Formats: sequence, structure tokens, C-alpha cells
Amino acid sequence: MKALVAFKQKLEKRLEELEVEKQETSATLETVNSILLEKGFKRADIKDVDQTSAISAEIEEKRDFAQTQDKETVIPLKTANDEPLAIMYVERDWLHVLPDENKNFSVNTPPFNQFLVERIFFKMQEKDNELVRVGQLPPERVFTYNIVRQGDIIKEVVIRNVDEERLRELKSSIRWTFEKMLEKMNG
Repeated sequence: MKALVAFKQKLEKRLEELEVEKQETSATLETVNSILLEKGFKRADIKDVDQTSAISAEIEEKRDFAQTQDKETVIPLKTANDEPLAIMYVERDWLHVLPDENKNFSVNTPPFNQFLVERIFFKMQEKDNELVRVGQLPPERVFTYNIVRQGDIIKEVVIRNVDEERLRELKSSIRWTFEKMLEKMNG
């Protein structure tokens, strides 16, 4: 009986993990679809593309694009010693952060959740929600973010509704966070 109960709990936990992964993949697919639509693909073309390969291809395409573009749309984030941390790809009010492919930054490595997510991302979102509540900001302009993961490894951070002021703050905060995470990983 105990073994069966333990097995049941394991299955329930796995279902929860898969549900989270499904939600993250769906959000990423939505991002990919919107980018494809902007670039001129038709909705029927998008449905024909395999979801998993579409995500991987999009991340690789952004990396390739980021490496060939000027500094106005692509911001490399590096340590004080010039070690690459991530590439920040900026398009209008969208921001994509692609961690360096040679580093496995985990969502569990401090200060990612404690600082970047809770103090920076959540506070920006909270501030925008208050502006919506008092009628100073339309709901579709609220700061949102999505952390694309493979297991616990951060593959991409997608941020929407970023203005110039927030871009400066996000660039600084993300660079600092990844640098501290790298120190902990190498420590």
C-alpha cells in the first residue's frame, strides 16, 4: 500500500511539472507565433511547424540575428572581466534575454528569484497593475514577463511592454543578477 501511495504521489508531482512546462511552452509558442505573424507568415503556415522545433529554431534565430545586428537592438551583457553572460535583444517594447549558451543558469541560483523576479519584475508588474486600476494605463500595456526554462535551466526571458527607462533598469538588473549567479556557480 505504501509503495502504491508513493507512486501515486510521484505521478501527481510529474503531472504538475508537465503542466508548468506546457504553460511555459505555450507562452513561448505564442511569442514565436506573434513574431512570425509580424514577419509575414500566415496562421496556417504557423500551425504546420512543430512546436518544439519552432521554439529551438526561434532561440537560435535570435542568437544568430543578435550576433549580426548593431548595438541599438542587441545588447551583450558581460561581467566586469568581459565574460559573456547573455544577449539582450530589443524590439520596440519587447525584450528577449538569451543567456550565454555555454552557461547553465538555473532559476534556483540566487539572486534570480529573490532579486530579479520578486524585486524587479514583480514590482514593475505591480506598479503597472495599479496604474491600470486608476485608469492611467490600458491593460494591454502592463509589464509582463515569461521565463522559458528547460527543467530548471533558463533558456530565455521574454519581457513585454518595456519603455526606455525600464530598459536601462532591466539591463543593469539582469546583468548584475547573472553575474552574481555566475559567481555562485563558479564559487
